[in-house]
Amino acid sequence: MVSALLIAVLVAALAFEFINGFHDTANAIATTVYTRALSLRAAIVMSAAMNFIGALTSEKVAMTIAAGLVDVKLELYVVLAALVGAVLWDLLTWWYSIPSSSSHALIGSLIGATIVFTGTTKHVMWDGVLNKVVIPLFTSPLIGLALGFFFMKLVFELFANWTPHKANGLFHRLQVISGAFMAYSHGNNDAQKTMGIITLALVTAGVYDASAGIPLWVKLVCATTMALGTSIGGGRIMRTVGDGVTKLNPVIGFVAQTSSAIAIETMTAFGAPVSTTQVITTSIMGAGSARRRSSVRWGVARKIIAAWFVTLPATITLGGLCAHVIGLILG
Repeated sequence: MVSALLIAVLVAALAFEFINGFHDTANAIATTVYTRALSLRAAIVMSAAMNFIGALTSEKVAMTIAAGLVDVKLELYVVLAALVGAVLWDLLTWWYSIPSSSSHALIGSLIGATIVFTGTTKHVMWDGVLNKVVIPLFTSPLIGLALGFFFMKLVFELFANWTPHKANGLFHRLQVISGAFMAYSHGNNDAQKTMGIITLALVTAGVYDASAGIPLWVKLVCATTMALGTSIGGGRIMRTVGDGVTKLNPVIGFVAQTSSAIAIETMTAFGAPVSTTQVITTSIMGAGSARRRSSVRWGVARKIIAAWFVTLPATITLGGLCAHVIGLILG
């Protein structure tokens, strides 16, 4: 039963990573595609390559997931329940084209499943949740918003004497670099969540020691699965991020991607799992509002922001429900 459950967890984890690919990774290339700096095919290849490199760079975020959120030895079905809850939430928000956070969906679902499994909230490491999840949940989008606004203002100052055609030509080329930087930062942070949950499952099954870090094969499999997800389903969320918040041009695309990547890399350095969706969206909002406030579609932005606040409590409930149902099925 343990081996069958472990296989089920691995399958569910890779399903989550695949869905994460077309749910979240699209944000890494949305602006590049929408401004036609790269074709969709070229952007996907670039994103996949930079995701690989980013995923192999650090383990801090993965270790936060694997060992920084709960302090009790879980059973495999609890990890499975957390993944099922996160997958259900991702599919729901993907269907409605809402760029919510896969990262926080997984974390919320894990917390809810742990609470139901233990019958208490005492085994959730609330300090870790506060410092590594809740605070970054609010600060990382604000950092992206501020950087997008101020970088855009700086660009206005530095290129004030350039014609729009000349400026767009330069930033059209620079956006390939900023897109690669964004994809790298995405791999360095977002690709690590599933690595962490798989490592947690291996530790729970007693076949791996968490002190050894994240297995290389886990990194490679997760990076590959995420890239496949991007190539198949990224367009749906891409429409909301790419053109749903403000009208994009190469300058705004470059500023938004650069701002996002800096914000994400800052959080990764602290081992904080953040949402690429949130950061790229607010960076676009910041860059767009620097041009003129009315250019931002604030109605779309409010819809996205509402999803941020709902995700954690909703997935805590969903993860707990999944743990209860799976526990009943397994007896």
